[in-house]
Amino acid sequence: MNATTDRPIDRWFTSYSGDHRNETNQLIHVVCVPAILWSVVALLWCLPVPTGLFVPGTWAALAMFAAWMFYYRASRPLGFGMLATFVLMGFLTRWLYDNLGQIGLLRVAIAVFIVAWIGQFIGHKIEGKKPSFLTDLTYLLIGPAWVLAKLYRKLGWRY
Repeated sequence: MNATTDRPIDRWFTSYSGDHRNETNQLIHVVCVPAILWSVVALLWCLPVPTGLFVPGTWAALAMFAAWMFYYRASRPLGFGMLATFVLMGFLTRWLYDNLGQIGLLRVAIAVFIVAWIGQFIGHKIEGKKPSFLTDLTYLLIGPAWVLAKLYRKLGWRY
């Protein structure tokens, strides 16, 4: 193996990048992947929890923690970046929940989810390749880390 594919995360990114070479598709992903990630967090936030045992957002917090563990094991720098991302998404989601209520948050999350997925499929139509997650669902987790890794490279940070 060479230096660029020694770690599993590098192999995931190499494979994922192969389906995302078109600049327009990449730009669409930079916008839509975080939007989809947030919308999933928000949708999970809206799931009911047993009264008195848990607080709103418990399911979202558990999912974010599980995803964060995946990212942290793959790359500590990316893990810390995704932790910051999840914390910001959690604060945003809590603020929207407090200001819009559960139904308002649910409506916004559904709208963002639908529009962002439409964007993703338009990007893949432009690219001429099917979305990576259709071959392996793990790519649903790789996409957000891939976008963050693009930011890290732009800033000159190692991941």
